[in-house]
Amino acid sequence: MMSGIRGSNTKPEVIVRKALFAAGYRYRLHRKDLPGRPDVVMYGRKVAVFVHGCFWHHHVDCRFAKMPSTRPEFWRGKLTSNVARDAKAISELVSLGWRVLVVWECFLKTTKSPSDVQSVLTDWIESGKPTGELREEPTDTARTTKRSN
Repeated sequence: MMSGIRGSNTKPEVIVRKALFAAGYRYRLHRKDLPGRPDVVMYGRKVAVFVHGCFWHHHVDCRFAKMPSTRPEFWRGKLTSNVARDAKAISELVSLGWRVLVVWECFLKTTKSPSDVQSVLTDWIESGKPTGELREEPTDTARTTKRSN
């Protein structure tokens, strides 16, 4: 079953690439010479973009990142190591002078149009911020309103 899971050219990754290309950015894909092998690399701007699946990269407070009920010890170890690997790659890239953006699958699933994705990506790239994360805003279902009697 897991052999059918792709590591590159996923649907979320293609959405990001199309948005960047439509905005006029040019890039390289999956550069092995950089830590973490970023999904999209813009050498001229020193920008690296990771497109993460919420399940595989164990996105905190995300409705798409549920722990499987079968073999929880295996999955907890695997997903924890994925998170540690991601954090190490991002810190190495930043220390090398790269700007790093993580685009989460939940952001792409809940964003209404490709032009919205394009404008948010463009805003971050032009902002000059060293790191960034695009995610769905977590819903606060625990918050309740109290009625005063």
